[in-house]
Amino acid sequence: MDETVVAMCSAGIVVFMIGAVAAKNDVAEARNLDRILALSNLCFAIPLAIFGALHLFGSRFVRDAVPEYMPWSMFWVYFVGCALIAASLSIVTNIGVRWSGMLFGIMMFLFVAMIHLPGALHDPHDRFGWTIVFRELSFGGAGWILAANTRDGWRGQFKSTLLTVGRICVTMAMILFGIEHLLHATGLPGVPLRKQMPTWIPGRVLIDYVTGAALLIAGGSVFPTKKTRTVATWLGGWILLMVVFIYGPVLIVALSQPDTAVKVEGINYFADTLLFAGAILVLARATPRSDES
Repeated sequence: MDETVVAMCSAGIVVFMIGAVAAKNDVAEARNLDRILALSNLCFAIPLAIFGALHLFGSRFVRDAVPEYMPWSMFWVYFVGCALIAASLSIVTNIGVRWSGMLFGIMMFLFVAMIHLPGALHDPHDRFGWTIVFRELSFGGAGWILAANTRDGWRGQFKSTLLTVGRICVTMAMILFGIEHLLHATGLPGVPLRKQMPTWIPGRVLIDYVTGAALLIAGGSVFPTKKTRTVATWLGGWILLMVVFIYGPVLIVALSQPDTAVKVEGINYFADTLLFAGAILVLARATPRSDES
């Protein structure tokens, strides 16, 4: 097996083990739906470690994404890989999250401005280009929510700004993805990209319709906050189930293929959707119970 695949899988497993220990007490002390919310940092950190390993050990898969006008392209590939690994360890251990969450959010917003938005504007009729734009915005927004909502997070007006921008970014992605699921109900659930749901999965169309409706309901509950914590928690839990029972088998099939690119694609889809679930759970966890009506 290619070293890129080994590194990505190993990074995800190591961070999972660290996070399982770090979140053990939170999960044990939580009640009912809050047990799902106790996994938010873990769900967010694992994909960052996987993507960091991809940058460090599979640079050939990502170096073409560096804009041509950027000097020292390989430096930026490795720099981003190290930054993602550092952010992953910070978030999973809940140490220095005010900085790692904020800087990760800034990095995602820079990716949107420098890479993904120009690509989407170049071909505005390609819905997948816009999906990537809003996906990255939701990841960056969730990073800012983490930075504001952690125990030693930012305070005052800066905290309020981070929370507001973060909520807007995650909410826009939920609404757009919900519409995409209802209009194109054969894609993999969660982040609606090109890969289609395998035909051996029963009820493919129903799964996408349920996911789309849940995304729209959760997105509509954020402003004003009306049952946001509960609805977003259920949505995050639903997407986590999709990660385990749909993306898990898809990942296993991809890893069984001889082509390294197919293996990497399978891991990326798994990690992408897990990170989106983590972003939704981060949003839910940042909503105080007193804000629900």
